[in-house]
Amino acid sequence: MNSIPAPNTFLLVAAFSSFTAAALHFAIIVGGPSWLRFFGAGEQYAKAAEAGEVWPYLVTVAIGAILAIWGLYALQGSGLVQGLPLPFLRLGLLAITGVYLVRGLVLIPALLPNVQPYGPFMIWSSVICLVIGLAHAIGLVTQWSFLR
Repeated sequence: MNSIPAPNTFLLVAAFSSFTAAALHFAIIVGGPSWLRFFGAGEQYAKAAEAGEVWPYLVTVAIGAILAIWGLYALQGSGLVQGLPLPFLRLGLLAITGVYLVRGLVLIPALLPNVQPYGPFMIWSSVICLVIGLAHAIGLVTQWSFLR
């Protein structure tokens, strides 16, 4: 059996990043329609929120909850915290890493000239997702043998 190494810095950064993204999503709910616009949710979401519809906030809560769970997976995988009852830790971290990397790769078409659906939000959010995905990937590779 392998001994447990020191906490993995890359997965700690990934966990912190996911927790921060989750907190921002929860803050958007408090901030309302103007925050939905600012953080790139789109005009459809902002107008629906202004009209008193609940679905933009439900979607935002769901995204925030998913990001918080992803943070827990990265925290557990880092080795800093032991014993969280998270099923399929390896598979979960692998899937989370894939989602972040694929989302980050939206940067490629976003940087192409004359690609209209993409704006500044898509560029900077893609860079952030790519960085978080790379932190997950490096952390996952270096921790793989210690994950169950």
